[in-house]
Amino acid sequence: MKVLVNGQGYELALPTEQNLQQALQLFLNNNQHQGTFAVALNGEFIGKESYQNTQLSANDSVDVLFPIQGG
Repeated sequence: MKVLVNGQGYELALPTEQNLQQALQLFLNNNQHQGTFAVALNGEFIGKESYQNTQLSANDSVDVLFPIQGG
């Protein structure tokens, strides 16, 4: 199943029924996964409590946004 993460195409080798939480574990490193981030699926914000119950489909677009600190 192919999905886009931050605009880059990835082929998921796992079963076709993949939830958002599983996909994030594949794409985020440990530091990123532990930190603060927001996720949008096909342009719609998904709350952290919904990652486990949100199923991905072929050609979905996942955007992972990290806060930028500055002064």
